[in-house]
Amino acid sequence: MSKIIAVTSGKGGTGKSTVCAGLGYTLAKQGHRTLIIELDFGLRCLDIIFGMENNIKYDLGDVLNGKKTVLEAVSQVPMANNLNVLCAPKTLTTVTAEQIVDICRSIKKYFEYIIIDTGAGINSHVFDIVEQANLILIISTPDQVCIRDASLMSDEFYNRGNKSQRLIINKVSKKVIGNSLVSNLDEIIDKVGVQLIGVIPDDFKMTVATGTGNPIPAESEALRAFDAISKRLGGEFVPLTVKTS
Repeated sequence: MSKIIAVTSGKGGTGKSTVCAGLGYTLAKQGHRTLIIELDFGLRCLDIIFGMENNIKYDLGDVLNGKKTVLEAVSQVPMANNLNVLCAPKTLTTVTAEQIVDICRSIKKYFEYIIIDTGAGINSHVFDIVEQANLILIISTPDQVCIRDASLMSDEFYNRGNKSQRLIINKVSKKVIGNSLVSNLDEIIDKVGVQLIGVIPDDFKMTVATGTGNPIPAESEALRAFDAISKRLGGEFVPLTVKTS
């Protein structure tokens, strides 16, 4: 039985798609058959992150219009044998929560993890899609606007009965922790009101790798953080080590 994980955020700029890529990459490297479904219609980026910009033959739009089955439209990621992506179409396309549920249902026997990269924003469309997930990962940065929006999203999920939520704090550095922006990580956790599952440091090595479509280098602190979170998703106990740079 595959586990469906929805990755979402209250506003753009939190690094949501990078988090999806990092989790998918590390889960695949750990031996798990993983699929990322990208829902940022007209704004896709996973093809660039994984160095596949000119090698995507089909995308989610081809599935929605009935031209291809889901398995025909997924693309194998060259840098990770167990990782596949179903990229968002380059043009705006209408999709319903029911369609995403049908897609996941049709392929869940082929993958251990299905990661849904939702569009950013607080709207009913995102809520309807995320409701179908087994786990919701809310992404926030140490920024007061992002923290507030993450809290609002979490409250709405709880109101809808979605209690399986975890928080990832992304882009953490000494420049923002301990100064006037935010005093410490506990402050963010308390304001969002969601149990923490991981902290991703602001890592230039990660930024370069995802921006150029190259594998994340082994010495990347962000990669180590993603690896730890991926293990926690599988129920493994991994101590939370927070490093800032």
